[in-house]
Amino acid sequence: MSKIFPKPIIELPKADIRIDGLKAYLAQENNNQILFMEFDKDIEISIHKHEAQWGIVLEGEIELIIDGKKEKYRKGDRYFIPKGVEHSAKIYAGYSDITFFNEKDRYQTK
Repeated sequence: MSKIFPKPIIELPKADIRIDGLKAYLAQENNNQILFMEFDKDIEISIHKHEAQWGIVLEGEIELIIDGKKEKYRKGDRYFIPKGVEHSAKIYAGYSDITFFNEKDRYQTK
């Protein structure tokens, strides 16, 4: 059971993202996706790029390197990754967020 998301969120389809320690719930729109994510382990995401991404931190901490600039984000912080900009992440156990992806098929459901 989620520690942060209410029942209507955890009843959304689970996103098929193969990261150990991640629970992600997917709200699918015609041209974008919104993910509600919780991490119970520290993870690192290697450098990559895609369409624009915006997120708001609900709990915990994430360290992002966006276009070579490293920043830490904590509860209440927002971040934006423009389309095509290389980025990587270190996500700490206990982190949760809401993330908007400006692409309709970034993730599939399980």
